[in-house]
Amino acid sequence: MASTRALLLIADIGGYTEYMSTHRMSLAHAEVNTARLLDRVVDAARGFDLVEIEGDAAFLSRRADGPGGGPLDATTRAVVAMHRAFHAERRHVAAVLCPCRGCAQAEALTLKFVAHVGEVATQTIRQRRKLVGIDVIQVHRMLKNPVDVPEYVLLSEELYRSGDGLPDDAHEIAQDLEGIGPVRSWFVDVGDLAGPWPELPAPPLRARLGRTAAVAGAGLPYMLGLRRRRPALAV
Repeated sequence: MASTRALLLIADIGGYTEYMSTHRMSLAHAEVNTARLLDRVVDAARGFDLVEIEGDAAFLSRRADGPGGGPLDATTRAVVAMHRAFHAERRHVAAVLCPCRGCAQAEALTLKFVAHVGEVATQTIRQRRKLVGIDVIQVHRMLKNPVDVPEYVLLSEELYRSGDGLPDDAHEIAQDLEGIGPVRSWFVDVGDLAGPWPELPAPPLRARLGRTAAVAGAGLPYMLGLRRRRPALAV
């Protein structure tokens, strides 16, 4: 099985577990809203391919030597774009005229990232492409970390040392990854990369009504048991 060097990026929604509710309507709307948020995040990651949606996270990749700059530059540009797309959509989700917990508490959701560069192999099983290899395992294991910043990008040492462009106050942490061993990583608050948010106008009432109806309609399959909740990402 041939391997290639790839840039691996996971965008993980923070607060997902607390966001879910046992109440059927809230759970249905939470699923719909999470799907909308992940959809916008994936669309914003220009140059990356979606490998898989893993519960509350999107796993993406691209060739390490792909166009548009080196791996570190490609990561930071993608992180900023995905972060802004997430929060723009989260603002619309929170503006719907639905009082359920799945809609009302969307504003508490955050987005964090982990990224690594390494060797991967591709498997195709039943027409689905999967990436395999120790570096795929490593980027997933990096999600379990001691970083206490709500929204951050955590970079492996291999990726961190592959280029310039990060703020000078990147913080080093040590991790002991299951099946991998001790590694060093660096994290940066996404806000330091993205800069201040532009002031956005409030969504008009007509748009809020339309989105409310859309959420209600899309949530029906979950409420009726015709569609199952996505399992959370296991690391």
